[in-house]
Amino acid sequence: MRKLGRYVRPHVGFMIFTMLIKLSGAVVELMIPRLMETILDKIVPTGNLRRIILYGGLMLLCAFLCLAFNVIANRMTAQSSGKITRALRYDLFAKLQSLSAKQMDSLTVSSAESRLTSDTYNINQMLARGQRLGVRAPILVLGGVFMMLSMDAVLALVLIALLPLVGLIVYFVTKTSVPLYTKEQGVLDHEVRVLQENITGVRVIKALSKTEYEKKRFSEVNDELMAVDQKASLISAITNPSSSLVLNLGLTLMVVVGACRVNADLCQSGIIIAFLQYFVMILNAMLGVTKIFVVISKGEASARRVAEVLAVPQDLTVLPQQEEKTEENNVAHIEFRNVTFSYTGIGANLENLSFSLRHGESLGILGETGSGKSTVLNLLMRLYDLQEGSVLIDGQDVRTIEPETLREKFGVAFQNDFIAEGTIGENIRFFREISDEDLHRAARDAQAEEFIESREKKMDAEVAIRGNNLSGGQKQRLLIARALASKPEILLLDDSSSALDYKTDADLRRALHQGYGKTTTILVAQRVSSIRGCTKILVLSDGKTIGYGTHEQLMENCEEYRTIARSQMGEGKELA
Repeated sequence: MRKLGRYVRPHVGFMIFTMLIKLSGAVVELMIPRLMETILDKIVPTGNLRRIILYGGLMLLCAFLCLAFNVIANRMTAQSSGKITRALRYDLFAKLQSLSAKQMDSLTVSSAESRLTSDTYNINQMLARGQRLGVRAPILVLGGVFMMLSMDAVLALVLIALLPLVGLIVYFVTKTSVPLYTKEQGVLDHEVRVLQENITGVRVIKALSKTEYEKKRFSEVNDELMAVDQKASLISAITNPSSSLVLNLGLTLMVVVGACRVNADLCQSGIIIAFLQYFVMILNAMLGVTKIFVVISKGEASARRVAEVLAVPQDLTVLPQQEEKTEENNVAHIEFRNVTFSYTGIGANLENLSFSLRHGESLGILGETGSGKSTVLNLLMRLYDLQEGSVLIDGQDVRTIEPETLREKFGVAFQNDFIAEGTIGENIRFFREISDEDLHRAARDAQAEEFIESREKKMDAEVAIRGNNLSGGQKQRLLIARALASKPEILLLDDSSSALDYKTDADLRRALHQGYGKTTTILVAQRVSSIRGCTKILVLSDGKTIGYGTHEQLMENCEEYRTIARSQMGEGKELA
């Protein structure tokens, strides 16, 4: 809760003013039963019709003022809580964007989504209802008790004696429900993850006839969420009926005691009627207080989860520069020096990897699934930090380069990249300052121009979410065009041509060779034909280098590379 202080602080003045209006509405509402008691006990016996009408008009005015004050305060409450939640949600989104890949792996995407949506909603409800009921309900309870004491202390003590019991009920519910709501949000993370996986992989699920299996899997996590929610709701549900029972027993007792006092001429009937009004008012206010505690329980659990993310320290900090950046000809553009890296800390995903590339050279990386090919690109872009060794660009360790400066050097097409809903042009430009000329050049070089021009609106043709209205090859060419559009210093293509036919793949390699001679390129591929023209080829197996050199050198010296090449191109054929 303390973590929310800096978001609430700028709105404190506005919120205090809102609560003063709410307070005024509650005070005016408290005057209505007192005016009614005055009319019944003091004015009606005199038969003064003018005073009856006057006091009745005052009661009507109080009712209208109460309505006006509450409506205005509720609108102001919605405004302040909305602004606070908007700022909190923005900072949470920005924080999620700043997390390193390692931190995001630990948090999980599903948890990030639920914290950004349902948790911030719970905080919004806590702020809104806390302002609406947090002032009105206590004032009605305390003010009602004060009014009752001023009219008849004996009858008021009947109610006061019951209030501590209601307080104990609220304390028990709050103490028990907060851990359950925290657990519920964790189960919700799991459900979001299952749902996300099913939506993303719906085609595979249908193709493999796993619909019933996924239904059962979702049903299990849904049942778990229902069970936790039921338990939390059952405990929270104790509050209203138990508080109502206690207060209604008090109401019955008060009527009995009041009737006895009227018979004994110790009080008047108007006081009993006013007490009934105050009692109903206090009853509703107490139920409002219990609702506040339920909302606060959810909001507190959600606030802790949001605060956990906001408190995550910056992982990939920029280190002091230890090597002077130089433009000397003998300095490699990209260099890996004895790099060792592990995602989990158990077993190395890359071990003692070393290679270097000069400006304009290209590196092809080949290896089986899980051999560490994509990891090389992740370390070069510093999505993760390595455990041993160093990764250098122009002689400067990537850990000493500002993230924005580092990322501007790259044009990237990832293995599992995404396409946003929008137009073809918007997906290639991707919110960057790129001219129309560069946009068309990138599409042409990526071999995407033909299918783009075949669309009625060309660059303005609509693309469905995740590119569902494009073929696999069209998606990959669109992603490659995005990588080329900014004329990058370093081009990284992570198995981004696997869906292309051999002719299109060959045309793409030719375009890259002719138009991007000054760009240093790293290609991850499964085809030997896609990388055989690279300056250097790196062959990986279980994170270790088993071959490094040109195509011709590897055909002579690397048995694994030679086996892959011959299996793809055919025994005894020219490997072209």
